[in-house]
Amino acid sequence: MEIYAEVKGIRYKVFLKKPLPFYHINEISKALSERGNFILEIDKENQIAISWWVSPKRTRSYPYSRVYDTLSFAGKKVTIIPIMKDEGKDGDRDFLQWDTISLMSLLGIYTIVGYYVEAERNPNFTNKITNQKFDVEYLKNEIVRLSYYQSDALHWNLEQIDKIWEIANRALDFYNKISKNLGVEMHSIVSARKHIEKLYKSREEFIKTSRNLARKAQIRETSTLQPKEFIAGKKGIITIKNYLGGIYYFTCDEIKIEGKNIYLIESKHTSKGLLPSEEDIKDGLLKMVLYTNLKNVMYEGREYNAVPILRLTTRSKFRKELLPKSKLEMLEALEKEAEYNGFKIEISSV
Repeated sequence: MEIYAEVKGIRYKVFLKKPLPFYHINEISKALSERGNFILEIDKENQIAISWWVSPKRTRSYPYSRVYDTLSFAGKKVTIIPIMKDEGKDGDRDFLQWDTISLMSLLGIYTIVGYYVEAERNPNFTNKITNQKFDVEYLKNEIVRLSYYQSDALHWNLEQIDKIWEIANRALDFYNKISKNLGVEMHSIVSARKHIEKLYKSREEFIKTSRNLARKAQIRETSTLQPKEFIAGKKGIITIKNYLGGIYYFTCDEIKIEGKNIYLIESKHTSKGLLPSEEDIKDGLLKMVLYTNLKNVMYEGREYNAVPILRLTTRSKFRKELLPKSKLEMLEALEKEAEYNGFKIEISSV
């Protein structure tokens, strides 16, 4: 099933939130080493909510959960994403794509495209690195510049794209240095440069190539069942346009049609405990932010009313009275969030 929809604006209230710690901008290295999200104080007048991604690939380390925790902050919300992450020849290598930045623009999140400059050898693999660290001085300069920036996230993020060729080559140069300093073989520099040449040479080419890659990944993902998913029906494809012509490609774990309603179901599963982890749930909630704001939802030329559902499944028999206090409080906040924003929660044992 392939669904087409539009988003004209985002309205959403967060309930499943936790307080973020405060750090001064001079403590940014400490903040990045201790937390995936935090409030950064630039000066007495400026504070920014920061989240950061370990990898540009959204399926690693719950970046959506990190972003979600900053959504309730009243001021500017920023996420730092590495342009690429190379773990070495024995690990993975991922590159930033347009749809990631585009989604952040849609959510009103300012993006800073960063790069790694330091790492340590992974003791368990011959050619793998770990504990990669950003160029902190570069991030500080961008954050200070952003603190006085007056335009919206979309314009800022487009400016980031205009610098992406330079940032990508800087990242590759540092990986070359890391490889020599640690004596670790990385993925092919030649193939990386070809990929950078293809993907980041211009804003127009970046958008075009990324969309093609995202479309292929979208189709591929519909036939793949992840270990943390348990679904009864078929996956579907959702292509979302915003009012500026931006296109976002998503897969939906399950789509069902009943009358004029089309049910968009995001599933999170756990094989241990009574509920999936908070990070898993928040990862699903970022989809709810989108699905609750869909307009003009079309399937095979007919318009439907979208009914978003966050389904939580467990292999244990679910009983609310068995939940520990922390999980019960989380579930109650989740139920309030669903009621306020107009989506449904389903909890079942499988």
